[in-house]
Amino acid sequence: MCGMARPRLERRTSQGVTLLGDTTCPGGVTFAFTERTGGVSSGCYASLNLGDNCGDDPDRVLENRRRALDAIGALGCADALLNPRQVHGDTVLHVGRGGLSVEEAQRAGQEGADAVVCTQPGVPVLLYCADCVPIVLTAPSGFAVIHSGWPGTLACISKKALIALVDAAQCALGDVRCYIGPHVGRDDYEVSEDLLGRFEERFGPQVRAGVRNLDLDAAITSTLIGAGVEPDAIAHAGVSTAANTQRFFSYRASGGSCGRHGALAILRVPQPDGDGINVETR
Repeated sequence: MCGMARPRLERRTSQGVTLLGDTTCPGGVTFAFTERTGGVSSGCYASLNLGDNCGDDPDRVLENRRRALDAIGALGCADALLNPRQVHGDTVLHVGRGGLSVEEAQRAGQEGADAVVCTQPGVPVLLYCADCVPIVLTAPSGFAVIHSGWPGTLACISKKALIALVDAAQCALGDVRCYIGPHVGRDDYEVSEDLLGRFEERFGPQVRAGVRNLDLDAAITSTLIGAGVEPDAIAHAGVSTAANTQRFFSYRASGGSCGRHGALAILRVPQPDGDGINVETR
């Protein structure tokens, strides 16, 4: 990994919000996968629901997002938040030099996108899940946040975002760290034989777990390694949302009534003297 420390995901609490993240990222990226604690929502949305299309009170969702941004030190950048409408596609938006402005990306995101590459400091990006796979890719001067359900995984959206990040951040592939967040685990994800066969045909037999269970982590890992990422540049949360509903939301385990946890990232803003940042991890 070109001398960089191996990526890792560690659990911590910041401003009352429980997160999984890596504080050793080189460059200026701060990111986290949120858990469901530390928010104001109730019932099946309790408590840090970040999803605005699952039936929760909109004001509570806004407060939850405010708390999540505060937890990664990005509250002052809330107006620039990018939260595209997720459509299980493979569209990747790029905001920053050579890409869209924040305003253009916010508008384009409403048409549907499942990944955002960001090379502009001070722009937080949020994508959310409740069994689908959240992925964060970090580079010295940018990042990508990805929502990869089974359609996006089959379409190799992680590879598409990886290529876009390397191009946008003007970095080497070896400079990229990959983080696969909490999602439905192989033991909890039974699918049709037809769908499993499509995955086996594309990614190989390692994606089959048991008779009809699908391993999304194996498929995404295969995609990233096939794109040139070294295995030790990939960190895995290794926790199933469906088996840990006290920590995460799970659409499958809840029968469809639940909130959404998120993947949230920002590229910190250098101070004019070059010695500090105004977005910090707390």
